[in-house]
Amino acid sequence: MNCFFSYTIQNWFQEQGRSLPWRQTKDPYKIWISEIILQQTRVVQGWEYYERFVTRFPDVCSLADAPEDEVLRMWQGLGYYSRARNLHAAARMVVESGAFPSTRETLLALPGVGEYTAAAIGSIAYDLPLAVLDGNVYRVLSRYFAIETPIDTTEGCKQFRALADEMLDSNHPGMYNQAIMDFGALQCVPQHPDCAVCPLREGCLAFSQGLVGALPCKSRHTKVRDRYFTYLYLRDTQGRILLQRRGAGDIWQGLYQWPLFESSQPLTLSQVSALCPEARISSMASGITHQLSHQLLHADCYLAEVDVLPDWGVVIPETERSHYAIPRLLEKILCLVEKGDRK
Repeated sequence: MNCFFSYTIQNWFQEQGRSLPWRQTKDPYKIWISEIILQQTRVVQGWEYYERFVTRFPDVCSLADAPEDEVLRMWQGLGYYSRARNLHAAARMVVESGAFPSTRETLLALPGVGEYTAAAIGSIAYDLPLAVLDGNVYRVLSRYFAIETPIDTTEGCKQFRALADEMLDSNHPGMYNQAIMDFGALQCVPQHPDCAVCPLREGCLAFSQGLVGALPCKSRHTKVRDRYFTYLYLRDTQGRILLQRRGAGDIWQGLYQWPLFESSQPLTLSQVSALCPEARISSMASGITHQLSHQLLHADCYLAEVDVLPDWGVVIPETERSHYAIPRLLEKILCLVEKGDRK
């Protein structure tokens, strides 16, 4: 069964797999960059960022030498900014050590590299016999073997880890890992997979037992937290604006934003006016929602025009706004304002 599964997956990959730039190289640096980008990002979106990132930082030394602000700015729009900070820190570790890590243990020592990423880099760049285990792989294996053990339990993690290791083609680990991930992304998709054209259909136990739509199983659902943000876009008569840098301990660490006021519910116009009494307040955008993994953000933004900016942060010319990395939510607000859609 192992041989049939592995052969079928890899044969499908050679015919149907995606041609992606990071698959045209064995350079561990570029493979690492692609894997970090794709941790929380779809390939369609990540492709453009990958091309831009490796153009600006073509090797680990150029990334290590760059200031953090520039790395964050290049990452802007991808979200989960801890990935960018970890990349930067890891690049400096690699440069200090003198060589890119080439074993599972040394790869795992890099900030932001877990078992999955170490397996992906190790197998693709160095042909190490390490099986990847991500959402796509969980889905393919759980359906093919009709495994109903929840994947978010200790028992499930152990069971799927052992199965992933067993099914790995140790002679072609990089090819196999890319094949099973692409198979899950393109063929064995989460909703309504086209089982009629699936090359694994005859051996798929979920298909024969009518369980395709029910697998993989999870034991719990994450509760989403609502947060209410009010931004003041403070601008003075000289065309300068105010930025604040977000600190540690919350989302978007190290990114810049306009002065933010968080509340338990949306603020009224009179409440907003009280935040900066000397300002002339007008609405820029309201009722904007932004979904994070465990949080739903509700944002309003107000233009606050003043003669003199308060001492709340960094003062910059408005024309230099694009030089600073900001959260995707603020990009969304700016886009709506430019389009004239204030909701």
